Amino acid sequence: MQMHGYKTRQKALDLIASGTTNAEVARQLGVPAGTVSYWLHMDRSKRGECPGPHRPKCPRCDGSELDEVAYSYLLGLYLGDGHISQPAQHRVPNLMITCDEGWPGLMDACEAAMQAVFPDNRVCRVRRTGCRNVKVYSMHLPCMFPQHGPGKKHDRKIALEPWQQEIVDAHPWEFIRGLLHSDGCRITNWTIRRVAGERKRYEYTRYFFTNKSDDIRKLYSDTLDKVGIEWKMTRRGADPFNISVARRDSVALMDLIIGPKH
Repeated sequence: MQMHGYKTRQKALDLIASGTTNAEVARQLGVPAGTVSYWLHMDRSKRGECPGPHRPKCPRCDGSELDEVAYSYLLGLYLGDGHISQPAQHRVPNLMITCDEGWPGLMDACEAAMQAVFPDNRVCRVRRTGCRNVKVYSMHLPCMFPQHGPGKKHDRKIALEPWQQEIVDAHPWEFIRGLLHSDGCRITNWTIRRVAGERKRYEYTRYFFTNKSDDIRKLYSDTLDKVGIEWKMTRRGADPFNISVARRDSVALMDLIIGPKH
């Protein structure tokens, strides 16, 4: 029987974490597919992600420490582009946040926040066309994100629990950053004005946040109010889907703390 060293095993786990399938890992490394599956199972077992007596602790169930800064950011990401599901083939629910490959820094920040909130669980990236799904499996996802439920977010009530609101109040900018990184953008508008007979081009920056959920938009605008950012609702047709920040001093503060995606 051929023996495979630690470096080969770790290379396989790193490839799986980056989104490579077990079969592709086996082909690249010349290792039997069953061996790759066994390595992954043992790694998950060591991290406490498999059913058994040694499961990762939960801040809500067990009172374990929670990185509140990372959680505030991750909560914003979840309310925008995230969802929790439990496919039939898995016994453990997963949190998945879709990140555009055009923003690698955002993807790194998402993965870092997810790992900080769930330090005992492995975070992975699953490659899709033009994007990556950043995922974590945990039995405690419904505890940490009680907004989870059937159907689309804008079709059901979204309200923060008191303990979540306390975290957002303590770290409002991280929550704003998460919402903007998921459903927001920073753009530069321009217009032409005639000054002293000459046509001049003027550019101005603004931040947009777009979400169909009235509740999520209100969470965003309420948090903007708390940090002193002026905003207004803009409409797309008859629907008030957009929240715009365009006042110069508010944009300057957003640029100082949030800035463009990268």
